[in-house]
Amino acid sequence: MLTSAAGRLAPKVIQSAPSVTTNVVRQALHHAIVGVGPLPGAAATAEKHLADHDGDVELAVKHVIDNHVRLAGVGGFATNIGGLVTQALTLPANITGMAIIQCRMVASIAHLRGYDLTDPRVRNAILLTLLSEEKVSKQIKERKIPAPPMAVATAPAYDRAVDDLVAAEVAQELIGRVAGKRVVSMVAKRVPLVGGVVGAGTDGWMTYQIGRYASRELLPRHGDNR
Repeated sequence: MLTSAAGRLAPKVIQSAPSVTTNVVRQALHHAIVGVGPLPGAAATAEKHLADHDGDVELAVKHVIDNHVRLAGVGGFATNIGGLVTQALTLPANITGMAIIQCRMVASIAHLRGYDLTDPRVRNAILLTLLSEEKVSKQIKERKIPAPPMAVATAPAYDRAVDDLVAAEVAQELIGRVAGKRVVSMVAKRVPLVGGVVGAGTDGWMTYQIGRYASRELLPRHGDNR
């Protein structure tokens, strides 16, 4: 039932968020890495967590995930309390905001594990991680994407064709993810505060899953340059 409802809602979601394109996905990644507004960039964030935990990389990774789960919960709450009336306005902000938060989290983990955030292969791997482990496995089997994030990040050579492929898959996934969340919370949103709680929980849980996937997938590099 929820699947069919999400399918009916998806076209409306895309129409209400025309700015969600591959360029927006790339911009979200850029802002996640260099910083935006009050949020410092991924490398600075990673180094702060590392310093706060006496150079323990794995403890820093854990706290990076925990911190971004909290950020995602706040973002989900803020963009979902408006109820059904403001759905068309809050949807683009929700998609872009979650993309920045989740990209920043994965990029911070990548930095802590010794990856070069200026490397386009690593940037594609960061985006790919946003799809989630289950979706990545499915897309590989269907030959829609070439490889899992670790393999993309450490590929012998950079393949420019992978850029558009990965960005397009991530954009589609983000739209579909928010569409599904709208279906689940449709009834709850008649009471705006309840809708906000649903949004916060959904965004936080998805961010946690992505963070754990990144932690398992992006293994430490030998001879890292931190």
